[in-house]
Amino acid sequence: MTGFTKEGVIIKLTAGFYYVDTQDEILECKARGKFRNRGESPVVGDRVSVALKPDGYHSVEKICERKNLLVRPPLANLDALVIVISTVEPLPNTLVIDKLTAAAVDIGTMPYIVFSKTDLSSCDELVEVYEKAGFPTFTYSDGDAESVDKIRTALCGKLVAFIGNSGVGKSTLINNLYPELELKTGEISQKLGRGRHTTRTVELFKTDTGYIADTPGFSTVDLERYHLVMKEQLMYCFPEFEDYIGECKFSSCMHTCEKGCAVIEAVNDGNISSSRHQSYVEMFNEIKDLKPWELKNT
Repeated sequence: MTGFTKEGVIIKLTAGFYYVDTQDEILECKARGKFRNRGESPVVGDRVSVALKPDGYHSVEKICERKNLLVRPPLANLDALVIVISTVEPLPNTLVIDKLTAAAVDIGTMPYIVFSKTDLSSCDELVEVYEKAGFPTFTYSDGDAESVDKIRTALCGKLVAFIGNSGVGKSTLINNLYPELELKTGEISQKLGRGRHTTRTVELFKTDTGYIADTPGFSTVDLERYHLVMKEQLMYCFPEFEDYIGECKFSSCMHTCEKGCAVIEAVNDGNISSSRHQSYVEMFNEIKDLKPWELKNT
């Protein structure tokens, strides 16, 4: 095997070993020292080139170009962040939802919103809010095969991470979407369902069409804390603002309360949801005094 290489996806990192799925086998590898010298590290989700060695001590030689990178927990090439929100117990919190969608948009991935337990309470107004914002939005209840099929189709072939507070029905949804992972559901449910978690490892589970990211530590708290942006960038994390940015009376407009603001006019006209704009203002006020070095340390 000397001189041969294979490409694959890193699905797990533990004790300094990388496990790379090449489709026909999973290779246990170490990373070359050159990555440390450059201040780089392969992470789960990376497509990499592996040098095959006859003694079995394979090595990660090259990290292919990433399309995005989630810093904490480290996860590359995320296609979709599935935000699961319960209509009841716990009740939806639009500020939390909007922080999560902004985090996804900021790293260049698509947030998919799933409202669960819709057999217990309607969420039509919330669905309208997030469809108007441009996000794929679904309703779901346990046993609703039609909704499961729609969500599964939308996520087909993607590397997907699920997030949601404990009790929102996340593990039930995963079980319905990917029954082939049933043996792992207890593990996935336990790790994904915790609001706070100290472990920073990530593992991908292969489905028949893509991967699920099992992300202990991938909590609402983490995304609120670790995906802050500079105040000048925040407006671009709200896609529905795009048509109005640059149309304000003042070029320095931050779209919070300024006169002649085209975004605020769009809110007043019903073209942008008032709850989305309210979340934007709250987030802006949280970060407006942050310095760049403070963001780097988050």
